Amino acid sequence: MPNYSHQVFVCQGTGCLSSGSTEVLMGLEKKIEAEGLADQVKVVKSGCFGFCMQGPVMIVYPEGIFYTRVHAEDIPEIVEKHLKGGKIVERLLFHDPVTKEPIKAFKDILFFKGQKRVVLQNSGSINPENIEEYIAQDGYLALEKVLKEMSPEEVIEQVKKSGLRGRGGGGFPTGRKWEFARKSQDKPKYVICNADEGDPGAFMDRSILEGDPHSVIEGMCIAGYAIGSNQGYVYVRAEYPVAVKRLEIAIRQAKEKGFLGKKLWNTDFQFDLDIRLGAGAFVCGEETSLIRSIQGLRGEPRPRPPFPAVEGLWGRPTLINNVETLANIPRIIRKGSDWFSSIGTEQSKGTKVFALAGKINNTGLIEVPMGTTLREVIFNLGGGIPNGKRFKAAQTGGPSGGCLTEEHLDISLEYDTLLSVGSMMGSGGLIVMDEDSCMVDVARFYIEFMRDESCGKCTPCRVGTKRMLEILNRITEGKGTEKDLIDLEDLAEIVHENSLCGLGNSAPNPVLSTLRYFRKEYEEHIYNKNCPAGVCQALLSYRIDPELCKACGLCRKECPTGAIKGAPKQKHFIESETCARCGACMTKCPFKAISRGSSPRVHQDHDHSAVH
Repeated sequence: MPNYSHQVFVCQGTGCLSSGSTEVLMGLEKKIEAEGLADQVKVVKSGCFGFCMQGPVMIVYPEGIFYTRVHAEDIPEIVEKHLKGGKIVERLLFHDPVTKEPIKAFKDILFFKGQKRVVLQNSGSINPENIEEYIAQDGYLALEKVLKEMSPEEVIEQVKKSGLRGRGGGGFPTGRKWEFARKSQDKPKYVICNADEGDPGAFMDRSILEGDPHSVIEGMCIAGYAIGSNQGYVYVRAEYPVAVKRLEIAIRQAKEKGFLGKKLWNTDFQFDLDIRLGAGAFVCGEETSLIRSIQGLRGEPRPRPPFPAVEGLWGRPTLINNVETLANIPRIIRKGSDWFSSIGTEQSKGTKVFALAGKINNTGLIEVPMGTTLREVIFNLGGGIPNGKRFKAAQTGGPSGGCLTEEHLDISLEYDTLLSVGSMMGSGGLIVMDEDSCMVDVARFYIEFMRDESCGKCTPCRVGTKRMLEILNRITEGKGTEKDLIDLEDLAEIVHENSLCGLGNSAPNPVLSTLRYFRKEYEEHIYNKNCPAGVCQALLSYRIDPELCKACGLCRKECPTGAIKGAPKQKHFIESETCARCGACMTKCPFKAISRGSSPRVHQDHDHSAVH
């Protein structure tokens, strides 16, 4: 092996790929070759570092210098100045958003300092397409240990003692799930990895598969040994081409090394693995729908029991875990259940991966111990709210979750605590909203998503989500009534209690949580025909201040409906009847003469007692 003076890790996760990291990688390799540095500098294609908004990113070792927003035109300077001259390119460093000071090493950036990376420990630090690099990080040692030293029952007991709970959303104890599948007598048995990640703003599973696919494969092999299965399937959505490609490479390499196939480590155990692509239906994230999809059937849930552990794929006992759950397994086996259970809280052990998105400075992927507060995630790792805006809410658990408010900032992020306040952990999506977010519109967005994604099998979900959306549309259009508010809440409870599967049961959560914590905002829309956040177009009005208007005509030219009136060199005004309320005029005006406010159609006071 050459004795490299530098190793340069270039992120090749989907986020960085979309912003041009392929060109950065190719340009770097070409420049190093041209400069005769191939024996001194090794370029490594890595998975996602997690700091997605700063992409394309790279880390230069041994110093650990973290360069952000690197583009192909920056490569000559990096090579000449840093790799050859030993001087850091400061303009490409991450700058602290508060002090504005550049930070050289990635380990000193608060976004990374506040994390505890267990599942993500290899993402960004190895080449996911090279099995040798995974092996160098103790990869497949856990599989060897269970095959040579442990009985299936001992493996299950280790997982139970660790306290690991399912990371796909429900939080069911993983060891107990494995135990149920082990006790099922029917054969053959199957192991399925649920990588059907459909939550808006969520990309945890995708990043793990892109950055560390072998950890999932190893976890599935161990699960197969524990329950008595010889066949596994990874069900991943086709919209994840990078994850699928790297998974295919990893499976092929594992077979070549003898980590998949027959007589693993010269034992009688054999395990094979195949990929099944999903077509992007959100409902296929539900276990029974996923099973039907693998079988080539329409993705629809069925009543439980029987549970998949008893009657699953092709009517046989089937164990289903999500990507993050399975990626934890090799670490638990190698380091022990006591090590894992020492992380987190009494009821929620280990770490959790979250995808930060929305109105937050540092969007990206983080991993923190269970029990970390929402405040720490948003204002430390997330860097707070952009442009000095006020934090308003955070949606956890995706479209099936609920909204947390300012009063919940010090709540600990763990399964039971989130459920107690009307939200849920879900798979780990965390969308942050600021003062400019309308919570009625947020509920409308999620209910529209759930209506579109409903499989239509049961009436409460199929019809209930449609009726809830109709009510929310009326409210955001200024046509809502007091009765709508009562009906919306009643309907949400009915859908929650009577739907067939978890998608329908949790579909009303955004409505219920926003009604619980932002009821006054609903009432403002209904009684005063006003959207306080200025989001709902039908409830907005625009006016031109005659004192500030310079009669330049720019707004009149920009207006798509001709609603702005006024002759040249005369003060302009807006004809409200024809105004589209698009805001184009306000954006265009250089004199800030145009302002936005609530609609002038204000109803008289009502008796609100019926809805309190």
